[in-house]
Amino acid sequence: MDNESTIAALAALAQGTRLDVFRLLVTHEPDGLPAGELARELATPHNTMSAHLAVLSRAGLVKGERQSRSIIYRADLARLRDVMLFLVKDCCGGNAALCAPLIAELTAPCCPPEGTHA
Repeated sequence: MDNESTIAALAALAQGTRLDVFRLLVTHEPDGLPAGELARELATPHNTMSAHLAVLSRAGLVKGERQSRSIIYRADLARLRDVMLFLVKDCCGGNAALCAPLIAELTAPCCPPEGTHA
Protein backbone atom coordinates (compact mmCIF):
# COMPACT_ATOMS: atom_id res chain seq x y z
CA MET A 1 0.00 0.00 0.00
CA ASP A 2 1.01 3.58 -0.56
CA ASN A 3 -0.51 7.00 -0.05
CA GLU A 4 -2.14 7.17 -3.49
CA SER A 5 -3.92 3.82 -3.31
CA THR A 6 -5.02 4.47 0.26
CA ILE A 7 -6.39 7.89 -0.69
CA ALA A 8 -8.25 6.32 -3.63
CA ALA A 9 -9.85 3.72 -1.34
CA LEU A 10 -10.82 6.25 1.31
CA ALA A 11 -12.15 8.67 -1.32
CA ALA A 12 -14.30 5.91 -2.80
CA LEU A 13 -15.83 5.25 0.62
CA ALA A 14 -16.26 8.97 1.38
CA GLN A 15 -19.63 9.10 -0.37
CA GLY A 16 -22.83 7.88 1.27
CA THR A 17 -24.14 5.50 -1.37
CA ARG A 18 -20.75 3.94 -2.00
CA LEU A 19 -20.22 3.42 1.72
CA ASP A 20 -23.68 1.81 1.91
CA VAL A 21 -22.84 -0.43 -1.07
CA PHE A 22 -19.58 -1.58 0.48
CA ARG A 23 -21.17 -2.27 3.86
CA LEU A 24 -24.03 -4.18 2.20
CA LEU A 25 -21.57 -6.27 0.22
CA VAL A 26 -19.64 -7.06 3.41
CA THR A 27 -22.85 -8.48 4.92
CA HIS A 28 -23.26 -10.74 1.89
CA GLU A 29 -19.77 -12.23 1.87
CA PRO A 30 -18.72 -14.60 0.44
CA ASP A 31 -21.63 -14.89 -2.02
CA GLY A 32 -21.86 -11.25 -3.10
CA LEU A 33 -24.83 -9.59 -4.77
CA PRO A 34 -25.81 -8.84 -8.35
CA ALA A 35 -25.61 -5.19 -9.38
CA GLY A 36 -29.38 -5.06 -9.88
CA GLU A 37 -30.03 -6.33 -6.37
CA LEU A 38 -27.67 -3.71 -4.94
CA ALA A 39 -29.60 -1.02 -6.83
CA ARG A 40 -32.94 -2.33 -5.52
CA GLU A 41 -31.73 -2.75 -1.93
CA LEU A 42 -30.42 0.82 -1.83
CA ALA A 43 -33.19 2.35 -3.99
CA THR A 44 -30.62 3.68 -6.44
CA PRO A 45 -31.12 3.92 -10.22
CA HIS A 46 -29.22 1.19 -12.08
CA ASN A 47 -27.04 3.62 -14.04
CA THR A 48 -26.11 5.49 -10.85
CA MET A 49 -25.30 2.20 -9.12
CA SER A 50 -23.06 1.24 -12.04
CA ALA A 51 -21.12 4.48 -11.62
CA HIS A 52 -20.71 3.87 -7.87
CA LEU A 53 -19.58 0.29 -8.45
CA ALA A 54 -17.04 1.51 -11.02
CA VAL A 55 -15.52 3.91 -8.48
CA LEU A 56 -15.34 1.19 -5.82
CA SER A 57 -13.87 -1.24 -8.34
CA ARG A 58 -11.17 1.21 -9.50
CA ALA A 59 -10.25 1.73 -5.84
CA GLY A 60 -9.90 -2.04 -5.47
CA LEU A 61 -12.62 -2.34 -2.85
CA VAL A 62 -15.05 -4.48 -4.85
CA LYS A 63 -14.68 -7.13 -7.51
CA GLY A 64 -17.26 -8.04 -10.12
CA GLU A 65 -17.64 -11.45 -11.70
CA ARG A 66 -19.94 -12.16 -14.63
CA GLN A 67 -22.36 -15.01 -14.01
CA SER A 68 -24.62 -15.51 -17.00
CA ARG A 69 -26.36 -12.16 -17.57
CA SER A 70 -25.51 -10.71 -14.15
CA ILE A 71 -22.39 -9.31 -12.58
CA ILE A 72 -21.98 -10.45 -9.00
CA TYR A 73 -20.11 -7.97 -6.82
CA ARG A 74 -18.14 -8.87 -3.73
CA ALA A 75 -16.31 -6.74 -1.20
CA ASP A 76 -12.54 -7.17 -1.36
CA LEU A 77 -11.91 -7.66 2.33
CA ALA A 78 -8.19 -8.24 1.80
CA ARG A 79 -7.93 -4.79 0.22
CA LEU A 80 -9.84 -3.23 3.12
CA ARG A 81 -7.47 -4.98 5.53
CA ASP A 82 -4.48 -3.59 3.62
CA VAL A 83 -5.91 -0.06 3.83
CA MET A 84 -6.57 -0.35 7.57
CA LEU A 85 -3.12 -1.80 8.25
CA PHE A 86 -1.47 0.94 6.18
CA LEU A 87 -3.26 3.54 8.30
CA VAL A 88 -1.96 2.08 11.56
CA LYS A 89 1.41 0.82 10.28
CA ASP A 90 3.42 3.25 12.38
CA CYS A 91 0.89 3.41 15.18
CA CYS A 92 1.79 5.00 18.46
CA GLY A 93 5.46 5.58 17.63
CA GLY A 94 6.23 1.88 17.96
CA ASN A 95 4.68 1.53 21.41
CA ALA A 96 2.94 -1.82 20.95
CA ALA A 97 0.99 -1.51 24.20
CA LEU A 98 -0.82 1.56 22.89
CA CYS A 99 -1.64 -0.08 19.56
CA ALA A 100 -2.62 -3.49 20.90
CA PRO A 101 -6.32 -2.73 21.57
CA LEU A 102 -6.82 -1.22 18.11
CA ILE A 103 -5.06 -4.05 16.33
CA ALA A 104 -6.90 -6.66 18.41
CA GLU A 105 -10.22 -5.09 17.43
CA LEU A 106 -9.24 -5.05 13.74
CA THR A 107 -8.14 -8.68 13.80
CA ALA A 108 -10.92 -10.11 15.99
CA PRO A 109 -13.40 -12.37 14.22
CA CYS A 110 -16.56 -10.50 13.34
CA CYS A 111 -18.78 -13.54 13.73
CA PRO A 112 -18.77 -16.27 16.38
CA PRO A 113 -17.81 -19.73 15.14
CA GLU A 114 -20.73 -21.90 14.03
CA GLY A 115 -22.44 -23.65 16.90
CA THR A 116 -21.69 -20.91 19.42
CA HIS A 117 -23.74 -17.92 20.46
CA ALA A 118 -22.39 -14.48 21.13
